[in-house]
This record gives sequence, C-alpha cells and structure tokens, in this order.
Amino acid sequence: MIYFLKGLILGLSVAAPVGPIGLLCIQRTLNKGRKSGFFSGLGAATADATYGLIAAFGLTVISNLLLKNQTLIRLIGGMFLIYLGGKTFLSTPANEAAKSEEGKSILDDYLSTLFLTVTNPMTILSFLAIFAGLGLSKTNSRLLSATMVLGVFLGSALWWLILSGSVNLLKHKISNKALKYINMVSGGIIIVFGVIAIWNVI
Repeated sequence: MIYFLKGLILGLSVAAPVGPIGLLCIQRTLNKGRKSGFFSGLGAATADATYGLIAAFGLTVISNLLLKNQTLIRLIGGMFLIYLGGKTFLSTPANEAAKSEEGKSILDDYLSTLFLTVTNPMTILSFLAIFAGLGLSKTNSRLLSATMVLGVFLGSALWWLILSGSVNLLKHKISNKALKYINMVSGGIIIVFGVIAIWNVI
C-alpha cells in the first residue's frame, strides 16, 4: 500500500505541471467535451506508466535503445508538436464543426498524446532517479514494482479526470468566438513548445 500511494503521488506530480499535454487536454475539453479531454490525458498517463515499467523492472536494453536514439525521437516529437499546434490553431469549436464518429475521435485524441509523451525518452531517466529515491531500487520484488507503476498510472489518470472535469464545468460559459481565440492561443503555444524542442535537439 505504501508503494502504491508513493506511485499515486508521483503520478499526480508528473501530470500536474501545465505543458503541451495539459493545453491539449484543456483545449479538447472546451471544444469536444470532457471525454475527449480525459482520453487525451489518459494517453499521456499510459506513456508515463510504460516508461515507469521500463524503469522499475530494469529493462536496460529498451531504455538504452531509447536513450541512444533520443535525438531522433525528440526531433520527431517536436515536429509532431508543431503539427498538433497547427491543427489546434485552425480547429473549429465542435458545435460549429461537422460531427465525426465519436469513437474514432476519442481514439485519435488518446493515440496523439500517447505518441507525444513517448517521444520524450528523458522521462525514463526521471523515473529511474525518482524510483531510486523512493527506495524501489532496494528491492527486487516485481510485485512492489508493479504496484508503484499502477499507482503512477492511476495518479496521472486521476489528474486528467480532475482537469477535464473542471474545465468541462466552465465551457458552457465561454462563447464560440472566445473558443476560437482559445484555440489560436493554445495552438500557438504548442507550436512554440515544438520549435523549442527541435531547437534544443539541434
């Protein structure tokens, strides 16, 4: 239980800082609803849990491969950020846009943030350092490792549930004109994140 609670707190802490994923979650909740925002965050939570598993179970072959190719991976991530930023900038509020299949839309939201988070392999180093600091490296128990990673996933998912739910409560007070401006500002900021990511790689 202690390891689970540590993982839960860690998951909340990793997810809480507002970055490109947070902006996408907020923007998609405002435009397409709470479910879209939550599944966008869930994609990031899945990626965090995956990297957590790699770090917790000492899968050095995978972690070394990702870190060895981190320049290419981060470059792809930066380009994908610019793409998502442009798409967000040009997006139309859902009640004005033609409705697509909800299931496909939610899957796209989930996969896009999953891919975006996976393209930051430095997350593995962060988890390795944090897990060591929390004492996970002192035990060889796979059960404890799995318990902590489960906590990380649920903690991250809880944050996205809270964020998307809170934003959803406010969206009815925002006009379509304001939503368009929010889309433009959010998209512009996400593009900047992408440009900075590419600049740092170069």
